[in-house]
Amino acid sequence: MYSTMQDVQLTVSRILKHGMTIHGKSVITTWTGEPEPQRRTFAEAGARAHQLANALRDELGVTGDQRVATLMWNNAEHVEAYFAIPSMGAVLHTLNLRLPPEQLVWIVNHAADRVVLVNGSLLPLLAPLLPHLPTIEHIVVAGPGDRSVLAGAAPRVHEYEELIAGRPTTYDWPELDERSAAAMCYTSGTTGDPKGVVYSHRSIYLHSMQVNMAESMGLTDKDTTLVVVPQFHVNAWGLPHATFMTGINMLMPDRFLQPAPLAEMIERERPSHAAAVPTIWQGLLAEVTANPRDLSSMTQVTIGGAACPPALMEAYDRLGVRLCHAWGMTETSPLGTMAHPPHGFTAEEEWPYRVTQGRFPAGVEARLVGPAGEHLPWDGVSAGELEVRGTWIAGSYFGGVDGEAIRPADKFSEDGWLKTGDVGVISPDGYLTLTDRAKDVIKSGGEWISSVELENAIMAHPEVAEAAVVAVPDEKWGERPLATVVLKEGATADYETLRTFLEAEGGIARWQLPERWAIVPAVPKTSVGKFDKKVIRKQYAEGELDVTEL
Repeated sequence: MYSTMQDVQLTVSRILKHGMTIHGKSVITTWTGEPEPQRRTFAEAGARAHQLANALRDELGVTGDQRVATLMWNNAEHVEAYFAIPSMGAVLHTLNLRLPPEQLVWIVNHAADRVVLVNGSLLPLLAPLLPHLPTIEHIVVAGPGDRSVLAGAAPRVHEYEELIAGRPTTYDWPELDERSAAAMCYTSGTTGDPKGVVYSHRSIYLHSMQVNMAESMGLTDKDTTLVVVPQFHVNAWGLPHATFMTGINMLMPDRFLQPAPLAEMIERERPSHAAAVPTIWQGLLAEVTANPRDLSSMTQVTIGGAACPPALMEAYDRLGVRLCHAWGMTETSPLGTMAHPPHGFTAEEEWPYRVTQGRFPAGVEARLVGPAGEHLPWDGVSAGELEVRGTWIAGSYFGGVDGEAIRPADKFSEDGWLKTGDVGVISPDGYLTLTDRAKDVIKSGGEWISSVELENAIMAHPEVAEAAVVAVPDEKWGERPLATVVLKEGATADYETLRTFLEAEGGIARWQLPERWAIVPAVPKTSVGKFDKKVIRKQYAEGELDVTEL
């Protein structure tokens, strides 16, 4: 027996149509560094998305599921591309502008991108790559920048505004299969080549609905979200699509991602919500501590990409800004969990829930797997590797234009679950607490030490700005922790002080305390702002760190 319900395809074009009509007066504000930012309503942006689709088809010859890449900051033009490209049946491929050049070349060629939309300020990044990108036929440049670096480029060069000018503001969107490809992102390739994750129209639609639910970000058309998380990083955590569903206003920082301009735009534009990785909020905290700004408009910040140090959460609590932990990855679209405490708890009772990674929504199933492949209970104690499956979870990687889907055994179980590489525990009521990445757990004398726990404890010291802990070889114990620390300006804390603090205030067992310490000017970061621990391990192995042993 079948239902009597209509079978309507869940597509990006439906999100676009809803946003530009029902929520047509909502606004995308792009920071320009000038006294007045650029403002564009959803209706205006939607009309321009139709014009872009017409230009891509009629002028640039994009048909079928060809890949159209973007090398862009967070701005209104990038949002227009987010909707135009998938809605016309092509595939949006967001390029991570912080990846090494050789990885960008590999990714573009593997995806066989035909067109690239690029912000003018990023032309110096793109131009040297073009001789190595044979599939690129057209370059579309948006915004100010030095076009002379493209002199002699083989692809045709177009100006974004000139390309869409005069084009029809309507487009007969094709009726697509909701399971067809809409967008793709590549992992950062920390081990081996980057891997392509292809999102369907259906997965984007359902993920957007979850983002808007109260147990997730729960925003409405009364809110403005500051979208700091890059649009090239897992669809900006789903916010551009979710905003068009609900009418949430967007504040886009473009290339102005430094703490000072972020503080200024928060004070001037009064967003109620923001989303970014912990390093962004650490930098902003240092800025407003030195140069006070009014952050009172922000009632909620979604923080993910890496574990948020509890000390950072407490510092923002004192400013009246509530940080909410989220967990996810490129393969999960990315929303996997969010750490909203159960209703009715006091602030003290909420705290143990807030410092977890959060609870799983209905669209994500989870399980913990032990070292022998056994399934572990949700008892808050049994630690294992997290595996997930669900309606917006990847089941394979892109195998290239002519290749089959790739399902490596170290990333997918035999029964199709995604192996996240994260180690943690789950409470009986479904709250996930990650203790480490499987590759970053420190295996010392047959026992595990959590690098994340050590980092959080070190960063709780008032004179520490950042800290990253890695495993290094040890003749007696196999591995021991090395702590690399960034001290705040004017700090006087020494290694013995920090080590004593870990034991006395951080509750770290004596056998887990690091013997090896190094003061560094900055912790190396990956392309999406996470601590790049492979760089630290390499620096240690090659003797580049000034290490003190206690």
